[in-house]
Amino acid sequence: MSKKVGVLLAGCGVFDGSEIHEAVITLLKLDQAGAEVIAMAPDAPQLKVVDHSNSTDSEESRNVLTEASRISRGNITNVSDVKVDELDALVIPGGFGAALNLCDFAVNGPQGTVDKDVKSLIESVFAKKLPIGAMCIAPALVALALEGKGLQLTIGSDAGVAGGIEVLGHSHVNCETQNIVVDATNKVVTTPAYMTAAGIAEAYEGISKLVDQVLELA
Repeated sequence: MSKKVGVLLAGCGVFDGSEIHEAVITLLKLDQAGAEVIAMAPDAPQLKVVDHSNSTDSEESRNVLTEASRISRGNITNVSDVKVDELDALVIPGGFGAALNLCDFAVNGPQGTVDKDVKSLIESVFAKKLPIGAMCIAPALVALALEGKGLQLTIGSDAGVAGGIEVLGHSHVNCETQNIVVDATNKVVTTPAYMTAAGIAEAYEGISKLVDQVLELA
């Protein structure tokens, strides 16, 4: 029987949503493994919108779920409607939106808060002992949602973000782009992806290993 894997998206675009390369690599790897993907996002406004052609803030307003549906080809579920009992695992691509739209770690660091539906999802997945995979900045979201759970996580080697993760009661492990950190006890798998990757091929290595490991733990 194929595994059902939730893929939690934060919009569309590295600067204000989900990192598209990371999301597509994740979806490709899951499809190659024969997994059934349940793409999801919160139905909420983005904290900000960035013009990706020049990296400047825009006056536009956009919806996280609507933008995320661009990546999932329209097949998207509101996080609030997700039934955790139907999942075997959860994977969270990075991109700045994970720290802006799914939580506000990008603004408030370890004092931040998590979108209530996203927090409920992550807490429920963790409580059921289902594996969680997170890449790039997304481990900071997991750290915030599961504060005090003593996870082993990586975002690469950024001292500021790593320090914030440790303030939240977790251990940060420095890791190279092509590798993963596996917290086997808590079934949490993380990789730096574009926190350190020089290009898509480099990011692919770590993400590929992450997806394989998440499916093995599922």
